[in-house]
Amino acid sequence: MAFFNRLIQSPRSAFKTALAISISLHIGLLILYLPPKSKTPNKIEQTVVVIKLEQPEPPQQKTTPVPTVRTVRTLTNTVPATQAAPSAPTAQEWAFASQYTLKNSKGYRHSWGKQVRSMMGTAVEGPDQGEVRFRIEIAPNGQLVSIDTLWSTSRVAEKLARDAVSKMPALPPTPNGKPLVFERTISFSPFASDDTPLYRDDCIPDPPQFINPFAWDGKSAQTVAKTKPPEKLDPQALAECLKQLPQDSIEGEAASNQRQIEQWRSSKPNLQK
Repeated sequence: MAFFNRLIQSPRSAFKTALAISISLHIGLLILYLPPKSKTPNKIEQTVVVIKLEQPEPPQQKTTPVPTVRTVRTLTNTVPATQAAPSAPTAQEWAFASQYTLKNSKGYRHSWGKQVRSMMGTAVEGPDQGEVRFRIEIAPNGQLVSIDTLWSTSRVAEKLARDAVSKMPALPPTPNGKPLVFERTISFSPFASDDTPLYRDDCIPDPPQFINPFAWDGKSAQTVAKTKPPEKLDPQALAECLKQLPQDSIEGEAASNQRQIEQWRSSKPNLQK
């Protein structure tokens, strides 16, 4: 006790004494509460598992099978369509044509076109097929005055037609004894239909040519033109006209029906019927 009193006699010595006691207590507490030294832990064997993710296979697309060589050969070996040249007009047909005056010598014009086509040969399906339209003038004695090409869809068809015209035999005189001017289309195609005409309606006058009643040149007095009424034949003239009409052939009837079908048929049939 005397020793303790001696240590705290002065404030400085008391502070040192308290500090030393505090440090000693803390060191003692640390020694008491420190965990004991542990042994080195055993090594744990680790197994690494590698998972390999495979990408899904893409969906198989349906592909159109490529045609075999055999199929291609079958398509390329298709026989093209053909149409033989018609027979030339007979002497009887030319005799009728040289006397028929109705509808701008209708029989003469048909026989002329048939004669040209008969000398052009067989039409074969392909790039050489086509049509050509001419404007022809024939003198009263039957000789060709001029031939002009209005349009053509095949150079081969035009050349064959012109060659045939240049080699045509002598033609009979025109029916009315006057120059005959007309237009004619020559079809050089394997799909051409027969153009044999019908004559039963040739005595019916042609309807008047349409004239726009409101047409105006901007200078003269403006008037409304009246359409001329259709011409009417007196009974005597009609009787004389009917004497010229021949009996229509079966070929002419069939050709007329075919022309009507091609003109008025529809590409979309009525499926409701």
